[in-house]
Amino acid sequence: MNFKRMALFFAFAFVCFSLYNQWLREHPKHPVPPVKTVLTAAASKTANAVAGDAPLQFVNHPKTISKTTATKHHSFITVKTDVLAVKIDLQGGNIVQTALPQYPATLKSKAPFILMNDSPTKRYIAQSGIVSAEGTQHMLFKAEKTTYTLGDKEALNVDLTFDNATGLHVVKRYSFHKNRYTVGVQYTLANHTNNAWQGQFYAQLSRLMPTEHHSFLQGLSTFTGAALSTAEKPYKKYSFKNLGSNALNQVSHGGWLAMVQQYFVSAWIPEKSQENHYYSQTQDDFYTVGVLGPSLSIAPGKTTSTHFKLYSGPQINERLAAAAPHLNLTIDFGWLWFISIGILWLIQKVHGILGNWGWAIVIVTFLIKLAFYKLSATSYRSMANMRKLQPKLDALKKRYADDKPRFSQEMMALYKKEKVNPLGGCLPMLVQIPVFIALYWVLLYSVQFRQAPFIFWIHDLAARDPYYILPIIMGFTMLIQNKLTPSSPDPMQAKMMMALPIVFTFLFLNFPSGLVLYWTVNNLLSVLQQWTIMRQVNKS
Repeated sequence: MNFKRMALFFAFAFVCFSLYNQWLREHPKHPVPPVKTVLTAAASKTANAVAGDAPLQFVNHPKTISKTTATKHHSFITVKTDVLAVKIDLQGGNIVQTALPQYPATLKSKAPFILMNDSPTKRYIAQSGIVSAEGTQHMLFKAEKTTYTLGDKEALNVDLTFDNATGLHVVKRYSFHKNRYTVGVQYTLANHTNNAWQGQFYAQLSRLMPTEHHSFLQGLSTFTGAALSTAEKPYKKYSFKNLGSNALNQVSHGGWLAMVQQYFVSAWIPEKSQENHYYSQTQDDFYTVGVLGPSLSIAPGKTTSTHFKLYSGPQINERLAAAAPHLNLTIDFGWLWFISIGILWLIQKVHGILGNWGWAIVIVTFLIKLAFYKLSATSYRSMANMRKLQPKLDALKKRYADDKPRFSQEMMALYKKEKVNPLGGCLPMLVQIPVFIALYWVLLYSVQFRQAPFIFWIHDLAARDPYYILPIIMGFTMLIQNKLTPSSPDPMQAKMMMALPIVFTFLFLNFPSGLVLYWTVNNLLSVLQQWTIMRQVNKS
């Protein structure tokens, strides 16, 4: 195996990796079988009420909602902080919209990105409430104001109140904090009746199947679906296809559940110390994942409270890790996550100095190249020696044109005589493949690169080059590399190598600009190193 074959192997491995990535997105692993649990009769009844039809009937199934009737009889309040703009439906006190002011929807628009949405065609909401032996409590809350603003304050509490006919007083408090995407949700229940009240708190995320889809050619097929963290398994993904009714039916202390998409996540986080029942339900193309807290019992004249947290925002490692244990695993860097995390950490450090994500990628590419300098030098020195032997190999090929076994025998003897190792160029290429794949995941899943500009025409490092200039430059650098490497004695292999720059150019046309930038800079550094070493070998 010489360098030419190694390059072909790399191209084949990369294409296989891309195909495998696409296959995993469309055929994710089936969820683990539900853990068998034993609930009390009261808990089972309550769980069935929540995991059954009640919550979906409560929010109105999207199939029954039209643009003109979806919010006809509903009243809303809005809450604005420096990082969140939240819309709350007083019918149930549910969050039906979260906008992220620091993340524009598009490059050309100043409108904030809408994560949760009460649009009939993109319905995605966060519900929470209480259930009792009588079923789901239908609550029409009251609020003092219709608009709340955090302003210069560090924290803001928004209280919603409800009183039912039997004497149950409920206060649902949303707690917002400056520069936080985590919202506290606390229920305080006061029992003014003559009988003990029993029930449970539930929280769930419900959304329609997203219509957005990225093709394989774009190289941007990312995971969108649910995720669950329990004491038994810190992170488990569930695609919409495999979610199904009761795909989640598990009891665990602590944990969290989430709806995940590229760059953003929403997650309900119950208390760590309590036992929670996680469940799921689907109706047509409407998917729900939820968590049911432990049973509550309130004696007459007594008060109790319980609270959850809701994270709804960007997938930033530090913020997710601070919100809940293992929540940062929703940034799915694949099986090379340990390399991806290191690369992202390094890029962030360089960005802190330069203030430009593109130049940070350039500098980190240089540092990676420097780390592999000796391995690359070994590879290029081997190729240079092979190039010097090319005339002798051509002579052997001509002499033994009709005797391939003899040609192979003489070629190996020549390698041994000249002390040239045809495998010398393989190891450095193999070592660098994991780095390239890890960087691919970093650029695909790190929200820091979303709409991050570089220079000139590159305004979004997470999107393709709009004019395809960078992929063409990358293809040209590969062509120069081909010219510097020895040609293969096999005519078919030589033709494939000549076509490789063209194949890679088309393959990279719709890849993230940041990834193409890395590959281009890496190629330029490789050409410079290879040319320098070849001059040294030729002079010796």
